[in-house]
Amino acid sequence: MSPRVRKVANAPVSFGVFELSDAPPPLTADEMVSALSEAGYEGIDSGPIGYLGTGSELADRLSGSGLLLAGGWVDLRYGDAEAFERGLPALETALDVFAAAPEAPDGLGPRPTLACSGSAERFARPGGSVPGLAASEWPAYAARVQEAADRCRERGFEPAFHHHLGTYVETPQDVERLLELTDVQLCLDTGHLLLAGGDPVTALREWSERVGHVHIKDGDTKILAAALADGSDLRELMGRGGFARLGEGELDLPAVIRTLDEIGYEGWIIIEQDTLPGRRTVAQNIADQAANRQKLKDLGL
Repeated sequence: MSPRVRKVANAPVSFGVFELSDAPPPLTADEMVSALSEAGYEGIDSGPIGYLGTGSELADRLSGSGLLLAGGWVDLRYGDAEAFERGLPALETALDVFAAAPEAPDGLGPRPTLACSGSAERFARPGGSVPGLAASEWPAYAARVQEAADRCRERGFEPAFHHHLGTYVETPQDVERLLELTDVQLCLDTGHLLLAGGDPVTALREWSERVGHVHIKDGDTKILAAALADGSDLRELMGRGGFARLGEGELDLPAVIRTLDEIGYEGWIIIEQDTLPGRRTVAQNIADQAANRQKLKDLGL
């Protein structure tokens, strides 16, 4: 039996880099790829498009560090027809960036991670307690997801849709509906599913034929409950450590890894620990991601 094609990556969001603004990020792209390479990672998610560079700058930076590009986040407003159309050029820009990445082995090319721009009501009350799309809204929403997925495929990329707290695809029931109405593969995020009331192990088994990308993330429902109790939103939940270092939350990581083996998963496994800039020092974030990588090495990955 040939070995499974799997590699482990990390992402800029683990260091508080999830958007580019006027303020400089807490660490440069070169510092980040160096830290992840030294920790034993084999790939990196793009983070906000442009952070790692574009074109030859991106290719040279990753090749010099020995990292592959695992994928990248692209959010669109699937619930709003006009806003969705306005966002499509950003999708094409992201695909241009992915096309410039270093060549990867079969099955390990960058995966566009399609995501919803969010629901203001759910962002304010993350975790599945706020109703999402009405039944009548699902067909149009799903049709736009399908259009985005088809655009990725036309460019030679196989996308995966990321369910996420604070969006219209948050709960296990939302995921089920999306899978029914589209043929897009799923980016299963263990932390977001855990905090939305799901069981990552059960989900991996039940959705195994559709899981095309995996984000390994821990979650702490006690921090979620405290945030909800005092009216804090998803952003503050991240800042408080709602997504814990691996082994410090409630995720059954050994069971997740065993299940990935059982279902024969191949592809990228991306460790993430969503946080806000400034809540932890750069040194602490680097240490956390080195410890997270060691957790998976201890489990055979």
